[in-house]
Amino acid sequence: MNRQNLLVELFVEELPPKVLNKLGQAFATVLAEQLHALGLTPADAVVTPYASPRRLAAHITQVAAQAPDKAVVQKLMPLAVGLDAQGQATPALLKKLQALGADVSDPAALVASLKQAPDGKAPALFYDSVATGVSLAVGLQKALEEALAKLPIPKVMTYQLSVDCELPGWSSVNFVRPAHGLVALHGSAVVPVKVLGLTAGNSTQGHRFEAAVSPVVLTHADTYEAALAQDGAVIASFALRRSEIVRQLAAAAAQVGPDVHAIEDEALLDEVTALVERPNVLICEFEKQFLQVPQECLILTMKANQKYFPLLTQEGKLTHQFLVVSNITPDDASAVIQGNERVVRPRLADAQFFFDQDRKKSLASRVDGLDKVVYHNKLGTQGQRMARVRAIAKAIGHELGGAALAQAADTAAQLAKTDLLTDMVGEFPELQGIMGGYYALNDGLSPEIAHAIEDHYRPRFAGDELPRNEVGVLLALADKLETLVGLFGIGNAPTGDKDPFALRRHALGVLRLLMEKDLALEWPRLLAIALPVFGSQISDPTEALSNFLFDRLAGSVREQGFTSQEVDAVLALRPARLAQVPRLMAAVRAFAVLPESPALAAANKRIGNILKKAPEVDAHVNPGLLQEPAEKALHEVMLHLLPQSEALYQAGDYTASLKTLAALRAPVDAFFDDVMVNAEALDLRLNRQGLLKSLHVAMNRVADLSRLA
Repeated sequence: MNRQNLLVELFVEELPPKVLNKLGQAFATVLAEQLHALGLTPADAVVTPYASPRRLAAHITQVAAQAPDKAVVQKLMPLAVGLDAQGQATPALLKKLQALGADVSDPAALVASLKQAPDGKAPALFYDSVATGVSLAVGLQKALEEALAKLPIPKVMTYQLSVDCELPGWSSVNFVRPAHGLVALHGSAVVPVKVLGLTAGNSTQGHRFEAAVSPVVLTHADTYEAALAQDGAVIASFALRRSEIVRQLAAAAAQVGPDVHAIEDEALLDEVTALVERPNVLICEFEKQFLQVPQECLILTMKANQKYFPLLTQEGKLTHQFLVVSNITPDDASAVIQGNERVVRPRLADAQFFFDQDRKKSLASRVDGLDKVVYHNKLGTQGQRMARVRAIAKAIGHELGGAALAQAADTAAQLAKTDLLTDMVGEFPELQGIMGGYYALNDGLSPEIAHAIEDHYRPRFAGDELPRNEVGVLLALADKLETLVGLFGIGNAPTGDKDPFALRRHALGVLRLLMEKDLALEWPRLLAIALPVFGSQISDPTEALSNFLFDRLAGSVREQGFTSQEVDAVLALRPARLAQVPRLMAAVRAFAVLPESPALAAANKRIGNILKKAPEVDAHVNPGLLQEPAEKALHEVMLHLLPQSEALYQAGDYTASLKTLAALRAPVDAFFDDVMVNAEALDLRLNRQGLLKSLHVAMNRVADLSRLA
């Protein structure tokens, strides 16, 4: 079988940079999957994706010129439909066979070649045939059309084909960007496929300005990457281009100074990689006077607007130099450097202007302006919202630290959203909170308040740091709690993958704040604080919100490596103080590995099933009614162990509390072997059920151990 490597390239105008890598991966993956499904490639074929600003390409190994023939067994129809009473082919059968390409000139011989086999309740006729393998030209045409159809294109363009293409005139094409070239090489042979009004050839275009030749002629599928690099001045591989940028950034930063490094930003690095075909990193600088502006403002404007890489010291302080990834490599780069420095200067001047203007007005003077900013049509303005947050933060502050902490939390909450009215945040919404912290310090407020204002959005994403002080923690908790209660209260809970208000993120933030800061707050108490501040604006969302929160908690704990059984065991009891959950999980894991664990878990489940039929039984035992040695022995062990376990539980040593119960295994096993719980005598039955009730309560203080069975 003739197997060669295959190269397919689609040459287009500049692709959307933020999705370029995803487009390149999808193009290569779907193309390879389709070729394999058609039998043109083996399972171990190697797929190499390429993506540059003006091309999507894929190199696939071991592609056959034609797929092998394949035996096909096709069900025709029920036997009673295909054959008449004399066993002759019916017209329906002959028509079906003719449609499948069978020779129907000798019906008797054809019927004899058919197979009869049971199909459900009745026998059916089956036809054996050989399907001719698809040719590469046909298969690649199908695969290419499928790959283009499945591209995750954010927005499609409609454009007219050029006059020199195969479908001239007013014929239009829908694609992410206008396509101008198609390459399809099987080894050194061109595969005659057509898409988007283009016919495949063996030539492509290199760098717009620095290609050595134009067009770049490809002699073989395997020379694609090397030919583009040498003749076209293009690094076709997204991954290689990205690693080259990383290398050059590090080298340029080292030139500036040994303690300087380029800012780390994976999204920016991906976007810049998608903007250049052959990267060239240059060192630029701006006037030092701009460093008086908060560095977050300067960094954001350089990254977001100009795609520059700011340079930081080892302490994370911004320098007045930055790095540019250019797409050209002139002998004298001074003009490129000066051009970038000239472009960034007005941006930094704008940031300085916004900062200077904003500081002329205090945060406190902006509070009333929040009443003019709509938060939600059912929940009022930002001013009304922050009044609710203030009430929640103040109440939580009283619970955790008394009047002083409550007053600090109230002050921070009153000012937390006022930076939304500043020019800087209006220009750069990503700086909300950060600028509030700077302006609070400018107003003479304490660092504690300023840091709380800056940090109250935290954690903003998975792995983000928590607020750095107690006031910030209370403010962040109150802010997220108000959002959750309010939006659930008006019926705006997330559905499916839709979560426009980021309530999943807010819930995880609440969980992290409670658990990682070990706050002595119970979830029902938090709801009792938050619900009244809304008055009659909302319906009571307690059940729906609690279910949502514990679902998020279950998912979060499972991600930490705990099994579903361990998670279910702890969360089945809906612990009120969520800060205890990490210790409860650790205790259950330690218990689960004990040799006594399976038997005790099974016994716990059995006890639970017994008590379901006696829900009115109290956890009370009359020693005088204990008759059997096994129940007396169990009672004696319980009198000794249960107080120990309870004391350890109250002390917060949940692991030791559970391990203490391991000694119950033998007496519990003996009890179930030797004692009839449901005795005929009512007093004996109730006493034994009370004994089990006492045991069940003690065993399930930390977790529902039956979930481990």
